Amino acid sequence: MDRPILGLAKAVRARIRPGLLRDVLHGVPTGKPLHPPLAGVTLGCWMSAALLDLAKADPRAVRVLVATGIMTSLPTAAAGLTDWSSLHREQQRVGFVHMLSNVAALGLFSASLVARVRGRERTGRTLSYAGLTAVGVGGYLGGHLAYRLAAGANHAPPVSHLVPLGWHDLCLYKDLPEGRAVSRRLGYLQLFVLRHNEGVTVLVDRCPHLSGPLHQGRLVMENGEPCVICPWHGSTFRLEDGSVKHGPATAPAPTFETRIRRDGTIQVRPSLT
Repeated sequence: MDRPILGLAKAVRARIRPGLLRDVLHGVPTGKPLHPPLAGVTLGCWMSAALLDLAKADPRAVRVLVATGIMTSLPTAAAGLTDWSSLHREQQRVGFVHMLSNVAALGLFSASLVARVRGRERTGRTLSYAGLTAVGVGGYLGGHLAYRLAAGANHAPPVSHLVPLGWHDLCLYKDLPEGRAVSRRLGYLQLFVLRHNEGVTVLVDRCPHLSGPLHQGRLVMENGEPCVICPWHGSTFRLEDGSVKHGPATAPAPTFETRIRRDGTIQVRPSLT
């Protein structure tokens, strides 16, 4: 399936270009991926409809739930496709089957709604149960994608627990090139270090999206703010505080406070914010 996966991922990236819409679909404004909570609404509506069917409740209430699930599935799919287009190929393979299962579920629930509107309640219930089975398979694969394959997880969580309290020597100021990011190690951590404007910026050198090496990224100015762009999937972070300027990352890059001793040694400690 790699050929259709490659073609679809390229088409999604070409259609949904970097910008406000893409950031919203990734979940950048809220700091959390948008797709999972939207999927919860859709799945909740369809599961509730199935339960009401079992209880032989008011058919109108069931139709409302099925229709609501169908309507919410559209923004859910848009957010999911946007996230999926920026994953690794191994993750995309699982995500592709996840998508096919959910497309089948959408088709079955749509057919169920049509049957119910036409008064064929028994057929509608049968199609709903089949749709719930398909969306259950899709949900299982979505969980596997999120938790086992770590798609959507924060790959650069806060690091204060990995560093003892206080200031720590990192390197000499004079050994750093001006205006070019480099990687330096502090204990277990690989750090992004940038000397510029007689100061030093230090971030964790792992993109929160999928662990891309930030020190290999491009340095740019975004609306007058210095930023770094991850070389893997284009996530953009402000150097000042590590916050996300553009997705697919939604979590900030952890930052370090810095100071320079009189002998030129750079010392760092994790930022508390």
